[in-house]
Amino acid sequence: MRSSTRWSLSPVASLAALSLLFIVLPMASRYGLGWSDVSGYLSDLAIGSLLVLLSYRRPWLAIPLMLAWAVMLLGSAELVTAVGRLPEPGDLKYLTDPQFLSHSTSGAGITYPLLAAGLSIGTLACLLTGRRRWRALPRYSYALPVVLLLAHATDQYLAPSEADQWKQFNLPHKLLAESSNAAQLTLENWLDGDTATPPDIRGLAQLDLDGTPLLANGGKARNVLIIAMEGIPGAYIAGNREALHSSYDEDLMPRLSQWAERSMSTPDYVLHAHQTIRGLYAMLCGDYDKLNSGTPKGVELLNNQTRNEQCLPAQLRSQGFSTHFLQGAGLRFMAKDQIMPHMGFQQTHGREWFRNKPYVEFPWGMDDKAYFEGALGYVKQLRQKKQPWMLTLLTVGTHQPYSAPRDYLERYSSPKLAAISYLDDAIADFLAGLEKQGALKDTLVILTSDESHGIENVRLASAWGFNLVLAPDQAALPGIKTGVYGHVDLAASVLDYFALPVPDNISGRSLFRDYSTPRQIISYTNGLLRQHDGKVLTECNFQQVCRRYSSTGFIADSAPYIGRISGKQARLVSQKADLLDQSISGGQIGQRYQFANRERIDLKADDSNDWADNLIGAQYLEMPKGTRTRVTLKIDALRMDHQGAVLHLKTKEFDRDVTLAIPELPALKRGQSIELSFDFDNLETRKAFSFHLTGKGRGSIRISDFSVITEPLPLELVATQTDESGETLLP
Repeated sequence: MRSSTRWSLSPVASLAALSLLFIVLPMASRYGLGWSDVSGYLSDLAIGSLLVLLSYRRPWLAIPLMLAWAVMLLGSAELVTAVGRLPEPGDLKYLTDPQFLSHSTSGAGITYPLLAAGLSIGTLACLLTGRRRWRALPRYSYALPVVLLLAHATDQYLAPSEADQWKQFNLPHKLLAESSNAAQLTLENWLDGDTATPPDIRGLAQLDLDGTPLLANGGKARNVLIIAMEGIPGAYIAGNREALHSSYDEDLMPRLSQWAERSMSTPDYVLHAHQTIRGLYAMLCGDYDKLNSGTPKGVELLNNQTRNEQCLPAQLRSQGFSTHFLQGAGLRFMAKDQIMPHMGFQQTHGREWFRNKPYVEFPWGMDDKAYFEGALGYVKQLRQKKQPWMLTLLTVGTHQPYSAPRDYLERYSSPKLAAISYLDDAIADFLAGLEKQGALKDTLVILTSDESHGIENVRLASAWGFNLVLAPDQAALPGIKTGVYGHVDLAASVLDYFALPVPDNISGRSLFRDYSTPRQIISYTNGLLRQHDGKVLTECNFQQVCRRYSSTGFIADSAPYIGRISGKQARLVSQKADLLDQSISGGQIGQRYQFANRERIDLKADDSNDWADNLIGAQYLEMPKGTRTRVTLKIDALRMDHQGAVLHLKTKEFDRDVTLAIPELPALKRGQSIELSFDFDNLETRKAFSFHLTGKGRGSIRISDFSVITEPLPLELVATQTDESGETLLP
């Protein structure tokens, strides 16, 4: 009897341990991380129960499943916290890398030690209780995960959720859904008979100045000032929330909202992408940046000697304006030291320009109050000259890890909220300073943001921007500008305001015209490709499934769901995005980028931050599958003490370290140079690929060469090389 009791309890203990690891821990961590969503819990139950059944009585299978599950769960939490997305299939090889599981690139440790400890205990319990001799479970028990997966799929189909991916799926379920949808699309393509006819993108890419002008003979201003505030969504403007009937009710920027009441505000204003350089390119060059994570078009612009002349700064320079760019951070990151002059800015300045003392020490650069105080002096200098001018300002204080003084930090629950309030006061004081100078009487002022850092549980917040116009002709402009507009419209709008010719290669509509017909516009944020045709918003997710919503505007608090599309119809959306992506170079193969500007760089005593201390602007590049990338580098010591300088070159994908065979950089001594050349093969497409060159020492250097060129692999290697799935890399 005693033996029978022991026998009957042991399988129960084994099932309990497996359930703890595969079901209880993921559901508890979902709740603790704030990822609660019915679909997510259903996903955890479905995949967890399947893993329990597969692991029971199978130690040879249970061990790899347990280890993979623990790494995936912890890795997902780390990556969502770091960059706001679930891992992609290409990231899986990094989930076993300790570097990936650290909180930051500086190695601050695992963000969720309790989750890691729970996974370790759960895995150990499973190993101690697992046996092959336990009685088999009934076969019908395998129906449980199948029913749960079907229930999840049915719920997604009938009532699609707009929550983030990690709230709806765990990582294995997401990968399973992607594979299932890929197979379905392949079958649909075969049944439909795919066509090679490209879709029509004229509605997205054309210039439209057919609207009725708000200002009959152009505006009265002689100068233009564009202010881009880091990461601020349109929901922070009270008038925008009211106009679009938004349920979001936090008043985080009340002083800017007061200025919005004096301006022409465009509530339904669309941001097309994440990343500052992409937002700047779209607004200054009248073109969509990449609607994916490929090489930013601003970088591609460096290899194009004609498209850059059609950007707004170059156009205004050709009309007699002096053109200026001033940001609070250093210029080298994302190669803005080269991109902005290439767009037509005659003067490009970053952190090094400011002589006023910052109020807050911030690794990215000037805090917002000190920045705007310096910028006010810059405007004063420009106004003392007779020449009309264009000035573009870019803040940095609301960029993670956020910049705010102690008294703001004490008043708010997070550094982010404190930084937003600090920016609100800084920009309001700056605008008041402009008014006191008299600048608002002769200057067109446009306030916007480079991108949106999003808002939890606010629909489309990652694509919701804002545009406020202050002009000498304010009485002739409406307080609220109706219609859908976006960053792609800004360049055409400014040229239209001054009644200047607009190049045909610039896309979009003018904010200074009224249109009686709807328009097409497109955006790619938070991993979702969204296209609006004036009546319907089509949103395509990672499963390559597109959901359609009836909506006369793009940004809306809610919209009726009218069904989903896949197959040929869904492909048209991504094909349009692909065609828009090719507006400059048509791809990366054979492109040569030179990131060296040969300027003197003063080194710091420490190089602890891979981003803020980066000495070169080669970030977020794309290297296509089946190519070879060659890098050449030359660094000269201009002034150096006897200890010399220590330099490091790192590479990253999606902001995480990637291990490549890069030679170590030797110590740089006084009067010497370092020359380096290396290459690496891209057996799979590399996206969001970045080079990070840091250095520490006492003295200064000059980077005279940092070129990156990507070309097809030699044919004799293509036939023998295989990617990670074993597929031969044939052209």
